[in-house]
Amino acid sequence: MIRSLLSFAIGAVLASLFWIWFYGSVGSGPDERVEAAGDKVVVGTKGGPVVLAEGVEVGPAGLAIPVAGIKVGQLSDTFTQARAGGARVHDAIDIMAPRGTSVVAAAPGTVEKIFNSQGGGGLTVYVRSPDQRWIYYYAHLDRYAPGLREGQFVARGTPLGMVGSTGNANPEGPHLHFAIHRMAAGEKWYQGSAVNPFPLLAGKRAAG
Repeated sequence: MIRSLLSFAIGAVLASLFWIWFYGSVGSGPDERVEAAGDKVVVGTKGGPVVLAEGVEVGPAGLAIPVAGIKVGQLSDTFTQARAGGARVHDAIDIMAPRGTSVVAAAPGTVEKIFNSQGGGGLTVYVRSPDQRWIYYYAHLDRYAPGLREGQFVARGTPLGMVGSTGNANPEGPHLHFAIHRMAAGEKWYQGSAVNPFPLLAGKRAAG
């Protein structure tokens, strides 16, 4: 009993330390102040203020909710929900929205890969953070934002595409499949270790 309690306590401390570190890594710093500006949000960065699209909400970790018009209370933690009858893990959250709703960059970075995985994520975008440590993955897009290209730098809130159901998504439930991967040195865009986006966007404890 004592050993179990001790193991639980150690695990809780390690988990807390990880989230504190992650928030410090991707959150708003002194050069990324978020201020209200009517129906828009102005983000102060080293390169000057950036106006996010109307209806985009910034979560507690400094990540923009990547679907315009979606509020924190509308998010669900689907990170651990298996797919295909348990044949594959999810390792992402699904953000439900009408087809054609704007999908925006949750964080700044470089578009590393634009890929059409017809049997998987459909029209997808992979954005790598400036420090190379994170990949932000957007899938099942209906179409890409005009002019989007690999190698392009995108600021937080930059349009990437539109919500859809391409790939293996159900056409009756258009949504954005959004994932975050922690990247080790030298790892490719399709590698990395999945991190639950839900608590970072919603400021709530992850399910399970």
